[in-house]
Amino acid sequence: MLDGLDRGLLQALQIDGRVAFSLVGEVLGVSDQTIARRYARLRAEAGVRVLGAVRPQAVGRQVWVVRVRCVPEAAVGLARALARQPETSWVQIASGGSELVCMVQAQADAPAEESALLARLPRTPRVTDVSAHCVLHTFFGGTTSPLTKNGPVTSDQQARLRPPATKPVASPAELTAEDHALLKALALDGRAGFRSLASATGWSQTSVRRRLAELRVGGVVYFDVDFDPAVFGLRTSAALWLSIAPGDLAAAGEALAAHPQVSFAAATTGASNLYASVQCSGSTALYEYLTGPVAALPGVRSVETAPSMRVFKQASPIVG
Repeated sequence: MLDGLDRGLLQALQIDGRVAFSLVGEVLGVSDQTIARRYARLRAEAGVRVLGAVRPQAVGRQVWVVRVRCVPEAAVGLARALARQPETSWVQIASGGSELVCMVQAQADAPAEESALLARLPRTPRVTDVSAHCVLHTFFGGTTSPLTKNGPVTSDQQARLRPPATKPVASPAELTAEDHALLKALALDGRAGFRSLASATGWSQTSVRRRLAELRVGGVVYFDVDFDPAVFGLRTSAALWLSIAPGDLAAAGEALAAHPQVSFAAATTGASNLYASVQCSGSTALYEYLTGPVAALPGVRSVETAPSMRVFKQASPIVG
């Protein structure tokens, strides 16, 4: 389990993945050397990583939540194949091994069936059903995570750590080959040094520093902390598919986003119009959550729960 300093560090990194350890130490009241040691330990022992991610709308892409039903003996191989695809994230086996849930990015101006991956899935051997649900509005996720709302850092401390505000994305960004190389390097290590990033792009360190600042302020790239919920004692994860009365959808989504158990919540197309990913300490806690806060959401008509059995890929698809 993590102590208060570990949690504060992770929350600081979720606020700004490239924040200087000297500033984190100053805010948390310890030395930057202590912060550096804690981060190194979290990486080595808990698999914590800071990853650079691209906002899909900033590059003209649309996010889909995809459910793939298959025969159980094919689930592992299919999950591994999906995890290798650059446009996928959050690939996991759910529902007792008979279903996969993942996120897929496709061109926003093209129908879902024109996505090469989405087009191939229904024809894949041993796949029995595929449904793709377009994400219409994200209530929680992306730049925010459970670390944002569950950590010990105060609002005043958060303000000191927060990076410069981003501009609204008006139209898809035009990215060069060097930009793509930079984003690919950041997707592997969001805290990579400027020398390493310069080597990956062929730019000078000064050019890398300037371009990264432009991409951040322009709303193209952000940083996320990839971690195993088990380090927080959260050992039961599930996908929730909720059907909400249309007039209550916005209120239900905003309420869901505030729940400490929720790591992602979005309005989607399909028979269920609200999707959420949740983590709880165990099955009893999940039951209490479903019969308490979830049942109290406005306009709930039905809830389908798909417990996660194994995660093959988490955050940060590489957008090429």
